[in-house]
Amino acid sequence: MDNKPLFITGIGTEVGKTIVSAVITEQLKADYWKPVQAGDLDNTDTDKVKQLISNTRSVFHPETYQFEMAASPHRAAKSEGIEIRLQDFHLPETDNQLLIEGAGGLFVPLSHRFLMIDLIRLLGADAILVVRNYLGCINHTLLSIHALTSKNIPLKHLVLNGDFDFDTMNVLLHHLPKNSTWSKLPEFTEINRDAIANAPFQFNPIPIIN
Repeated sequence: MDNKPLFITGIGTEVGKTIVSAVITEQLKADYWKPVQAGDLDNTDTDKVKQLISNTRSVFHPETYQFEMAASPHRAAKSEGIEIRLQDFHLPETDNQLLIEGAGGLFVPLSHRFLMIDLIRLLGADAILVVRNYLGCINHTLLSIHALTSKNIPLKHLVLNGDFDFDTMNVLLHHLPKNSTWSKLPEFTEINRDAIANAPFQFNPIPIIN
C-alpha cells in the first residue's frame, strides 16, 4: 500500500466509522487524524481509537477544530462564533500511512460553503466508505459512490460493517468502481483491544457474485 492518505467516511451517521478506523489503524499501524471533533470533548474519537489499538507505532495527530456542541460541524462552529475554513486544514507531517476520520457522511457541511467531500478532495485522499445494513443503505451507498466519482475521488475500499444479506451485498459489490476493494467486518459482541486486534479485516479484491 502506498502512503496516500486514506479518508474514512460513511453513508451516514452511526455506521461505525470510529470502530472501523480503529481496526484499520491497528492493522496498518497507521497514524490517525480526526480533523473536526464536535461534542464529546472529554472522550473524543481520537481518544476512543487510541484506547482501542495495541500497536505503539501509530501517532495521533491533534484536531484542527474542536467544538463543544454535538452537532453538524457548521452548526457547532457557529455556536462558538467560528466559521470553518478549508485553508486551515493541513495534512500532518508523517512518513507513515495516515488515516483520516471524517464526521458523518460526504455531504455534512463544514460551513455554508464547504462540505466534507470538499475536504477529502482538498487533502488529496482516497476514500474508504463504511456501510451499515439498514433500510435505505443501498440508495445511500450508491449515492455516496456517485458523489465520490463525480468529484474524482478514488474509492479505495468499501467496508461492510455488520451483518448483510446476500441480495444487499450483491447489489453493493456490483456497483463498486473498477479497482476498488472491499471487506466485511462481523458484528462485534464486545469492543475492546483484543477484538480490534483480531478483527478479520483485509483489502479484498471484488468477487464476481451471480
